[in-house]
Amino acid sequence: MPPVSELPRPDADACAHSARVGAHIAAEIAAAGGWITFARYMELALYAPGLGYYAAGATKFGAAGDFVTAPEMTPLFGAALAVQVALILDAAPRREIVELGAGSGRLAADLLVALAARGASPSRYAILEPSPDLRERQRATIARDAVQELARVEWLSALPPAIDGAVIANEVLDALPPQLVARQRGTIFERGVAVAAGADGGAAFAWEDRPADARVAALAAARFPAGGDYLSEINPAAEALVQMIGRRLVGGAMLLIDYGFPAAEYYHPQRNAGTVMCHYRHRAHADPFSWPGLTDITAHVDFSAIAAAGARAGLQVAGFAPQAAFLLGCGILDALAAVGAPESLAYAKAAAPVQKLLSPAEMGELFKVLALAKSDAIAWPGFALGDRSPRL
Repeated sequence: MPPVSELPRPDADACAHSARVGAHIAAEIAAAGGWITFARYMELALYAPGLGYYAAGATKFGAAGDFVTAPEMTPLFGAALAVQVALILDAAPRREIVELGAGSGRLAADLLVALAARGASPSRYAILEPSPDLRERQRATIARDAVQELARVEWLSALPPAIDGAVIANEVLDALPPQLVARQRGTIFERGVAVAAGADGGAAFAWEDRPADARVAALAAARFPAGGDYLSEINPAAEALVQMIGRRLVGGAMLLIDYGFPAAEYYHPQRNAGTVMCHYRHRAHADPFSWPGLTDITAHVDFSAIAAAGARAGLQVAGFAPQAAFLLGCGILDALAAVGAPESLAYAKAAAPVQKLLSPAEMGELFKVLALAKSDAIAWPGFALGDRSPRL
């Protein structure tokens, strides 16, 4: 990853916005006595109303933003996912879809079109989206590319009390703020954020460790490998969200798509510096204090912990697979073949992003799909080519 000094400098307006975000975070740190958890820092940097990365209106997704998600790359991702979603809906009498954090609305539009083509449209497509800016972008995308399905779509500010159908979370859990935990000389600390003097005399953010509370220390003791100093993340917020959804799911299943590992790989002794990663203008870097409000901050997903959270809510692991195996099982190559002859220009254009979705060197292996089911009678073609559930 490039050093922050090599990242492109924001324009004057963006710099001013970042300064406002930084001042807002610094004020909260001062009000909290000089220290906040990293989870709180990340929450403010991403979601502070009117200021945070996902709340302030700047372009995040696609070529003009900071990163590209799978749905932004090709509609064939949504077409393949629709194969599995249709089977989940068949096992849920109310045939609902709830998507968490729908980004630009690209996946929603593609899924609605693909499901309609299969004669498997949902009764409603509900999007849980806290950002007013993203809601409007999602509405515009669906109105442009799936207008015939727009009447099925509604936006939620809170989870419904009961869900009967498919819950979809594509690159959502990685954006939920984790707690950063360090073991140093046998003692468990929570790594947080304080304000220090910057090189230019202004305020800057700095890491500061404080003894972890009993709950965090117990989780770290149970999950960290034995040995010396170690730094990683624990994400009770992500686990709590999955458990809450699981308790409200009366039929159907959840599909969780994200980058991450099962616990044995997540907390491998050699992965001793954590997984926090930042994205800015299609460049990955490791400094969450760089350009707050302009930089996306993420952490990989501990899928074992997520599966355990689902189990606590009465859900069963229906399958766990790399994204490549899942998409192949759902027929993405058949969808690609339908684009045109292999020698055609249309096929060549469509094949390039599919290759990125499937390649082990790109997204095919790092991204995983975890299905947590409430209903037993669901067919799972997405896991027919390789189910890694025993590794969870």
